[in-house]
Amino acid sequence: MIPITPHLAIDEAELEESFIQASGPGGQNVNKLATAVQLRFDVARSPSLPDPVRLRLIDLAGRRLTQDGVMVITAREHRTQERNRQAARERLLALIRQAVPPPVPRRKTRPTLASKVRRLEAKGARSAVKKARGRPRED
Repeated sequence: MIPITPHLAIDEAELEESFIQASGPGGQNVNKLATAVQLRFDVARSPSLPDPVRLRLIDLAGRRLTQDGVMVITAREHRTQERNRQAARERLLALIRQAVPPPVPRRKTRPTLASKVRRLEAKGARSAVKKARGRPRED
């Protein structure tokens, strides 16, 4: 089990890792070794995630989520498989931790009179600067 919070953990069996060749510079290493890691986590079918966390994680995942609900995280920053595995897992855990707390509901507020006055004064000053840039008037 991989702990995420004191009350939430995911099973290691839910993670699927595959190693691919990394692109970019690296000399002979890049052509010979498969050091990049593709970590797959099935968000849609994970029994470890409560439904509210699952929905928030799906929203956070963005382009990393496939149509089947599988999150794919690719790590290729490091030169070794082990460090790339660690980086991919850390990214996944960071995303899940971000999805755990429920969002704080927005409370509507109104701008104060002083802030409205400051805004209008700033607009007036900016307008004066722009007017001063025009051609001089010929009287």
